[in-house]
Amino acid sequence: MNLMLSRLLAYLYIGLQVALHTFIYPCHLHPQPCHILARIGHTVRLGALLPTRQPSRIQAALNRALVHLRQSGNNFLPYNLSLEVLSREPLNGDPESMFRCVCQDIVVRGVSAVLAFPQTHEELVQVEFMSSFLEIPFISIIEQGEPLRTQNRFHLQMTTHVPPSGLAQLLLAVLVKGGWQGGTAVFCPSRGETAILEQLQHQGRLGVDGAHWHLWETLNLFHQNRAVASPEEEEQEGGLEEVTELLSQLLSRSPSSLASNVLLFGSDPECVAKVLQGAVRLGLTLPLARWTMGFPLSLDALHSIGSPLGLLAYGEVNRKPLNFYIRDSLQLIGRAVFAATMVRPDLALIQNMVNCFDKPNKHEVPSSGQYLARFLSNTSFEGLTGHMQVQQSHSRILTSHRFHVWSLQRDALGQPSWVTVGSWQAGQLEVEEQGLWPTASQQVEDESPGIQPGGRWQAGLPVAGSRLRVVTLVEHPFVFTREVDDDGQCPAGQLCLDPHTNSSDVLDQMFNELEQTNSSSLPTDVRKCCYGYCIDLLEKLAEDLLFDFDLYIVGDGKYGARKGGRWTGLVGDLLSGTADMAVTSFSINTARSKVMDFTSPFFSTSLGILVRSKDTAAPIGAFMWPLHWSMWVGIFVALHLTALFLTLYEWNSPFGMTPHGRNRVRVFSYSSALNLCYAILFGRTVASKTPKCWTGRFLMNLWAIFCLLVLSSYTANLAAVMVGEKTFEEVSGIHDAKLHHPSMGFRFGTVRESSAEDYMKKSFPEMHEYMRRFNKPTTPDGIATLKTDPAQLDAFIMDKALLDYEVSIDADCKLLTIGKPFAIEGYGIGLPPNSPLTRNVSEYVSRYKSDGYMDMLHDKWYKVVPCGKRVFAVTETLQMGIQHFSGLFVLLCVGVTGALLTLLGEHAFYRFILPHLRHWQRFQYWLHTSQKIHRALNMSCDEESKLEAVGTSRSCDIHRLPPADLHTSLPPPSSSTSSSCSTSTSSTKWNNESTMVGREPKDGSHKRVHFNLETLNSYRLQAPPTGPDRSRRGLVGSPPTQLCANGGPSLGLSLVLSPPACSSGSTSLWEAELQELQGRIEEFRGKLRAALARRAELQRILEKERRGQAEGQRRSFPDTIPTSSTTSTAVAKDINRR
Repeated sequence: MNLMLSRLLAYLYIGLQVALHTFIYPCHLHPQPCHILARIGHTVRLGALLPTRQPSRIQAALNRALVHLRQSGNNFLPYNLSLEVLSREPLNGDPESMFRCVCQDIVVRGVSAVLAFPQTHEELVQVEFMSSFLEIPFISIIEQGEPLRTQNRFHLQMTTHVPPSGLAQLLLAVLVKGGWQGGTAVFCPSRGETAILEQLQHQGRLGVDGAHWHLWETLNLFHQNRAVASPEEEEQEGGLEEVTELLSQLLSRSPSSLASNVLLFGSDPECVAKVLQGAVRLGLTLPLARWTMGFPLSLDALHSIGSPLGLLAYGEVNRKPLNFYIRDSLQLIGRAVFAATMVRPDLALIQNMVNCFDKPNKHEVPSSGQYLARFLSNTSFEGLTGHMQVQQSHSRILTSHRFHVWSLQRDALGQPSWVTVGSWQAGQLEVEEQGLWPTASQQVEDESPGIQPGGRWQAGLPVAGSRLRVVTLVEHPFVFTREVDDDGQCPAGQLCLDPHTNSSDVLDQMFNELEQTNSSSLPTDVRKCCYGYCIDLLEKLAEDLLFDFDLYIVGDGKYGARKGGRWTGLVGDLLSGTADMAVTSFSINTARSKVMDFTSPFFSTSLGILVRSKDTAAPIGAFMWPLHWSMWVGIFVALHLTALFLTLYEWNSPFGMTPHGRNRVRVFSYSSALNLCYAILFGRTVASKTPKCWTGRFLMNLWAIFCLLVLSSYTANLAAVMVGEKTFEEVSGIHDAKLHHPSMGFRFGTVRESSAEDYMKKSFPEMHEYMRRFNKPTTPDGIATLKTDPAQLDAFIMDKALLDYEVSIDADCKLLTIGKPFAIEGYGIGLPPNSPLTRNVSEYVSRYKSDGYMDMLHDKWYKVVPCGKRVFAVTETLQMGIQHFSGLFVLLCVGVTGALLTLLGEHAFYRFILPHLRHWQRFQYWLHTSQKIHRALNMSCDEESKLEAVGTSRSCDIHRLPPADLHTSLPPPSSSTSSSCSTSTSSTKWNNESTMVGREPKDGSHKRVHFNLETLNSYRLQAPPTGPDRSRRGLVGSPPTQLCANGGPSLGLSLVLSPPACSSGSTSLWEAELQELQGRIEEFRGKLRAALARRAELQRILEKERRGQAEGQRRSFPDTIPTSSTTSTAVAKDINRR
């Protein structure tokens, strides 16, 4: 029963929940918070911060908005809450007054949000600061100026107008749609238009869909003598005449700037009318110029202006009043409060920010302003001003504005009327009818007495749609030519004429024939295809400036110079009117600039000297080229210093390889150090002594690292130096003596009537007089004479830009430019004097340089050549002949000769100098320098001969003596022996090592034992032993002292002596010594028998004592084990046996 009842209750509860969720409106889920509503008095309060200027107008609009809300009965607040707006006005517009007004008059009343009406940018910034600090939602209604670009969620900005950035976007869309890429701006005295132009310039540089717009000229009528400062002054001073004069000055200064599109900025209809009337007087109307209003005007204002046909204007339609924006703002706040109350009524309705100086801790108490700001950012609806939506990225409330674009055209009755040709809304331009939309192409196609569409351009007319005649000159890589195809056309490049004449009439006839359908009358040798760096630049200018061109090659093939009172070449064609523009590698210099115009330089260069490399015979010292002579000197100086320090470290170390070192039998001298350093430097594997002390070993490793790096650098540079040996530069630069004093038949030249010749003539007149006979008509001719075999020129001076290209395309890679650049200059586009195209073309050239277009052209025509940086092909093999290393063979021959001289010097030293050194006691010690010299100075003739006969080893190792010699000792040699030794001395020639090699044991079974053979008393042993030493037992005949290889004497051991060198009487001596040794052995045997007998006796006595003790113990302990027998018998037998 209880189970059924519980289930029934559960079903009823579920059904009740379903009914509540189904039939009750979701927004009424939250019950009315009665205690909260009572606390706020059933009222939601808003603040209104009025501006200091025209506060009554704002207050009136606010009152109209509140009245409409009350009449409609819907304020969008929950629980029938009423809306109260607290309007306050600061005393002044300074930040302190505004902050005091907000804190003391608005915030203390517990407002949910604040409406602000900033009139200036400074006031808008102050509102931004207060909203961030107080964390209360602020909605700024902006009537003029640009909104702030911030992401402050507490400050939302609503604009009642389109800001200057939006108007600039509209203007740019209109201009780009019409195909205009630039224009001129004219200002009437008014405010606010400069901001639109600044935004237009900025956005024009960025471009729209890849199209850009640029400002060419600006005419501010307010700054020009204050011509039209006010309507009254215009009437008194003749404002129309002043405006006309200013426009005339602008037209005379830069005609092409007004011959396109003109933007007229001005909000005063009277001033705008004066400007347009002046333009009509000067003929600055269609088709020469199209005027466009830069500031939005209404249709009523446009009807009052006597405007020329084709005028473009725009204005806002269906503009909403201020109270509409206020009503939408109040609705936005009401909807946000409604949504927030349904979730957290306590945070949405009760404001915890009522004191600016006591802000609640947001980590402890949630901020009601933060809570409400989140709902404000997510609210959208259809309001009176359009679709209301918050753009969170810029903290803006998006509003809708619609503009119409009008054009003044003739109606069906021939009367001027304003026609709507497009509309703009939400950043998009829509064209009403494509045929009515004005474009730049339509402008140039309009018929006018002053312009013939497609005809040759005339000064004072717009260049757009005209045809210019352009002259050029072939210079690689700026201008190339090739033959036309079979049809007489150019598949690539531009068709150009090579008329071989400068006559304007002949050129006119040729171009007229070229324009005809059948142009076969022109010979094929006249028609060429031109392409290159400058042709690409010309095509780009024609595309941007909307002109066509006829291209021809200058008749005389010269740049231009003054001869016979007239100019030749390119300059002559421009001055005579034959050409309108000259595009090639045209250098800008002072003489030409005086008679013609140049644009800003599009290429910077200088003059250079071109020579031809020569394959010369390699000198003897070619193998030393990888390193400078100072490096060679430094290497060998470092080598000898390193050897010196190695010797010093070794001789001052207790562990060094010296006579005073620990257990050292060899000596490390300066000669050893030099041998070691040279072996490391040249990497030869020979026997050499190495230092034993740690300091010397560390220095030796550093020297090895030094040698490794030096040899690596030498090897790496050897091939590069041998490759560079193929070129030989004869001229060091423009100041070389061969150029200034060419007395050795040195020939050099340049191009006639070029900027290079003009520079040489002015800077080096004597040099110019000499080189005139070698000058060539063109650059290719000069290059050809330089490359002939034999060469007709030794050097060629010309623009470095041209020479670098010739070097890069040289198939043999034998041309190179030398010396430092001189005579820095630039290439520009040549124009007739006072040409109206100079300014516009210069601006485009500068724009191309900043945009990277000129760099692209440079990469296209300069970086696709093989020898530009003199890099040889990988497959090229550099064969080095004997001439490259002839110096090494010479060095080897010098070494052999030097070795022979050294051998002679050794003989001379040992025969003449060494005997004198023996008489000087202070020069007796040479062990640190040379062991040979030391041994020669410190050994007598007898000792030397004996040492040679005995065959002393270099290390004085006594273990190398034969076993038989270890049991012999020698008596002092007799006089006959000394005489024989003297005879043997001359035959051995100081070779005391060869005999020892034959006497070394072959089995190698002897253990090597090294002795320190030199002590403090070692020098005393060099003398023969005295009388007591001779009579000492164990010494027979006082054997001679043996010297080690290091120059010191060995110990005179009686049992270890070297055999004598002489063989006379050796048998008897050995027998006598053998008998003596046998007698001593018998004596030692007798003593050994006595000692063994005594030991046996002592053992017997001890055995008796032990046996007695054992008998006593056995009587006391009868069960003990009997002791073993003694060993006395065995001991006795052993003694007898021995």
